[in-house]
Amino acid sequence: MPSTRKIAVILNASAGSGCDENSARSFAEKFAAHGIEAKVTLARNGGELVGAAQQAVKDGMPMVAAGGGDGTQNAVASELVGTDMIFGVLPMGTLNHFAKDLGIPLAMDDAIATIAAGHSTQIDTAEVNGRRFLNNSSLGLYPDTVHLREIQQSRLGRSKWPAFFWAALTSLKRYPFLDLQLTTDKRSYRQRTPFIFIGNNDYIMEGFNIGARSSLQDGRLSLYFAHRTGRLGLLVLAVRAVFGRLKQAKDFEMLHATTLTVASRHRHLRVSTDGEVNVMSTPLVYRIVPRSLNVFVPRPASTEVKE
Repeated sequence: MPSTRKIAVILNASAGSGCDENSARSFAEKFAAHGIEAKVTLARNGGELVGAAQQAVKDGMPMVAAGGGDGTQNAVASELVGTDMIFGVLPMGTLNHFAKDLGIPLAMDDAIATIAAGHSTQIDTAEVNGRRFLNNSSLGLYPDTVHLREIQQSRLGRSKWPAFFWAALTSLKRYPFLDLQLTTDKRSYRQRTPFIFIGNNDYIMEGFNIGARSSLQDGRLSLYFAHRTGRLGLLVLAVRAVFGRLKQAKDFEMLHATTLTVASRHRHLRVSTDGEVNVMSTPLVYRIVPRSLNVFVPRPASTEVKE
């Protein structure tokens, strides 16, 4: 643990049911109850999230916590990669994949207690064209769906999940294929696919724990993509995944790599990183960055001090 019990707490003002000055005071009081002095910042957009994280680095804060969903965690943690600062996760999003994969409790008081307990570990991060991600990146159906969802929200005023539903239907109706050249540190592939999913370490792709990770410290990217399969084939793959038979599917590929280059005839592609979509220039260069982020996690049961 750092000798100075101070922490910068950066809250996404729109996370959960929303954060305001009262929320900021409440977080400061909760950390104070654990003997930690918290400097709480409310960030109203992505630029303010990044700016607050950069300021915390300049100020030499030993600990920085982010309150929000996976996009918020990514924005703040990305500024801490490669430093000695320790990152704390305050799960306030809808899905909270990063928190769940690290075993961080979703109840806020328990998440704060996890930070206060002071047990940390080093985890891997990944990046594409210099943009970091903690969870995953994808091309094809998912970023196209997110792009259409944002259009529905801005033009039609639909809320997030109804907009996502209609956007997904539109994406499946269009169902475009990507013609890509995939080059890993081991081999090269010419691939025509509706999607490619790149994970920071291995994802469980079968059964009812699909989409979870058991480790963020194996030092490798995981690649998942479908071959030339249509809409019905995609549905069959989903059913196979639920029943634990995805590995036997001839139309689905799972690979590992430490680096990946994605070349396309298109000069730009939509790329999602932890749910945020950006247009990037090709080729896309992915790499794993082993043990590059210090993060607070629950203390393993075997190392707990018994009273």
